[in-house]
Amino acid sequence: MDKITSAATPLRQRMLEDMRMRKLEPRTQEAYIRAVRKLAAYLHRSPDTATVEDLRNFQLHLVDTGASPMTLNVTLTGLRFFFDVTLQRSDLMARMHPVKLPHKLPVVLSPQEVSRLIAAAANVKHQAALSVAYGAGLRASEVIGLRVTDVDSQRMTLRVEQGKGRKDRYAMLSPVLLLRLRSWWRIANRQGRMLPGGWLFPGLDPTDPLTPRQLNRAVHAAAEAAGIDKRISTHSLRHGFATHLLERKVDIRVIQLLLGHKRLETTAIYTHVATDLLREVIGPLEPLPPS
Repeated sequence: MDKITSAATPLRQRMLEDMRMRKLEPRTQEAYIRAVRKLAAYLHRSPDTATVEDLRNFQLHLVDTGASPMTLNVTLTGLRFFFDVTLQRSDLMARMHPVKLPHKLPVVLSPQEVSRLIAAAANVKHQAALSVAYGAGLRASEVIGLRVTDVDSQRMTLRVEQGKGRKDRYAMLSPVLLLRLRSWWRIANRQGRMLPGGWLFPGLDPTDPLTPRQLNRAVHAAAEAAGIDKRISTHSLRHGFATHLLERKVDIRVIQLLLGHKRLETTAIYTHVATDLLREVIGPLEPLPPS
């Protein structure tokens, strides 16, 4: 946030205050400021002077210069906040329309590939962190946000504090995952890296956690070492968690709860990638008499 607040104009300061009042995440604030900065660069003047036609032409400019659907929609969302909230001119966004995102199925590793991936991780800390991402179905930000006190071996749960959508929830803690976490804790504690009540996966400085980027790099390095050529990230382990549970006939509403999804439709995407379910279906051609 330091980059945003340094030498802020009164208009930008007003927008920052509006976002802070609503407790928007720092990354969201950065994205919104970036959107307004793009508009100002396009106009070559202050963004609060934009007209409806200016905004329409700006969206065409983004499309013509190859902006991805995701980038386009994030930019429009930031501008909508600026004009609707900060300027209180919602009429200006009337002709700005978000674009439909392409529907893509997640890349899912097989259970055997997950096992190879975790085993190929460079060290015990990374092995334990990847085990949490897969074994509990956590997002990268949720994995690195865990503290030692979030591991409850009595109730066999992991407390996820302020996950996506600013929601607390409990994730499952299997006996195998608990053993791996205990092994990691003993090693880190012996090295003096596990502070009392501190981060479960500390960074180079034990007072700081691993970053999502560091965790993602660990996944890519492990995938290369394991000979896995699929395009994956830490989130692929969460996809694997949901898909493999579904293939084992776990109720989709239970999976929704474990993932912390607000809508069942979000969880239902895994029905499209659960190949074991497809193999169990008897196709209409099979019962036909031989021709």
